[in-house]
Parts: sequence; structure tokens; C-alpha cells
Amino acid sequence: MDAAVMDTDKHHEAIMTPAEPLIMKQGTPKIVTKDVTVHYGEKQAIFPLDISIPDRAVSSFIGPSGCGKSTFLRCINRMNDTIPICRVGGKITIDGSDIYDPDLDVVQLRARVGMVFQKPNPFPKSIMENVAYGPRIHGMAQSKTDIEEIVVNSLKRAGLFEEVKDRLDAPGTGLSGGQQQRLCIARAIAVNPDVILMDEPCSALDPIATARIEELIDELRENYCIVIVTHSMQQAARVSQLTAFFHLGTLVEVGDTEAIFTNPQERRTQDYIMGRFG
Repeated sequence: MDAAVMDTDKHHEAIMTPAEPLIMKQGTPKIVTKDVTVHYGEKQAIFPLDISIPDRAVSSFIGPSGCGKSTFLRCINRMNDTIPICRVGGKITIDGSDIYDPDLDVVQLRARVGMVFQKPNPFPKSIMENVAYGPRIHGMAQSKTDIEEIVVNSLKRAGLFEEVKDRLDAPGTGLSGGQQQRLCIARAIAVNPDVILMDEPCSALDPIATARIEELIDELRENYCIVIVTHSMQQAARVSQLTAFFHLGTLVEVGDTEAIFTNPQERRTQDYIMGRFG
């Protein structure tokens, strides 16, 4: 559980760089949060957090382990709802709609907000069935031909089709680690989401597979809002346009990636980037 557990709020010194100038530069904000907090029981994991995340761009969350970045990521598709002691406050909107509205269908939300996890987690099914699963349960296809078309297009967009086109009936678990992660990305985009969340998507992969996933992320941002949690500052610098630095449950600073890495406004951001802690 990625929770910054604190008994006092003495560390809550959020001084944030306004994200609006970046949003104007990058495009329309897709996700907007206001005063978002997260508690695990009595312990506060996220202190009031405001951020605007642009559409058709990659936004990276960086910071030491346990700083709250994965906890916040899971708020965006309400995965924290599955943790009984977790309580989320504040407001998160996607395209202006409150995703914590009591009348909202959480299943439909999770179709709109895809998730790719740290370790590849293909279903114990064929490559074809891994990608077809979402479109089937969401009623997106009327025939076998429709399903096959969605699967092929998703595999192509994930950069995997040419490698697996002759073995679509083979188990997804038989692919290499990097291929499995691209299969999981294909599975996520098969339901045509608006947002793709990625929680340390390359940490279990070798450098060659990591480079392929990073190329894919760069290609996908033309059509999706992508939010990635990463421990690798080099990866954040390579793939993202916006970077947010978290520390002890607080969003310390957010801004244009190049500015964050070359001219951070906060001392804690500079110290982290320089390797003084982490």
C-alpha cells in the first residue's frame, strides 16, 4: 500500500506551482482535482491536492516510495473503493463530470479509465481472449467479426500485432514480459478509454522492453490522456510533458517536465532530483 502514514500534519507544506499556464500550453485539461485527500483509517495518506492534468499528453508522478503517488493514481479510477478503510475526500472531475458522484456507474468509469499495473497481468486465456474480454463485457461488439477487428486494431496500436498475429489462440501468459505488458496495454485500449493510468509499467522489464514501452507511450499520447507513476526520473524526463513531485503525501510541485528538472521552484524538488534523498 503506497501510503504516506503520518500522525501529524507538520509535513504538510504544499507550495504548488500553478498548472494553468502549462494547461494552456498543452491543451485542454482532462482531469481536474480540488482538495483531494485520502485517509486509511485515521492516518492521512494524501493532503489536500489540486492539479489539472492535460488531455493528449503524458503526466508523470515522481517521488520516493510511500509518498502517495500510487494512492492518488488509484483515486482516478476509484480503485481505492476496494479498500474498506480507505476514505477519499475532495473532488475529481474527468471532462467536467464528478467521478465520485453517487449516481455514477463505477464499471463504466473503469472502462473510460484504463489501468496498466507494475507487473504484467494477462488473464489465463489466449492472446485473442485477453483483448476481447473488455469489449465483450461492455457490449461493444455485435459479432465475431467486430470482436476480431477490435482485437487486431488494439494489438496494432499496442505495437504487438506483428509479433503475435500467427498465434492469437496461444496463451497470453506465454509471451515475454515486455510483450505481456504490451498485451495489457492492448487490453486497456480495446474498450476505447479516455484516460490510461500506468503504475510503474516498466519496473519489471529489461531495458530493451522498457524502451519499447516508452516508445508506445509516446505514440499513444496522441490519442489519450496518460498518467504514469514512475520511480525513474530519467523515464519521467523522457516520456512526459507534465511532471508532479510528491513527498510525504503532499503534492510539492507540478509543472512543465523540462522546467521541473532544470529549474525546480521548490527546494525539496531540487533535493530529490539531485539524489539527496529518495
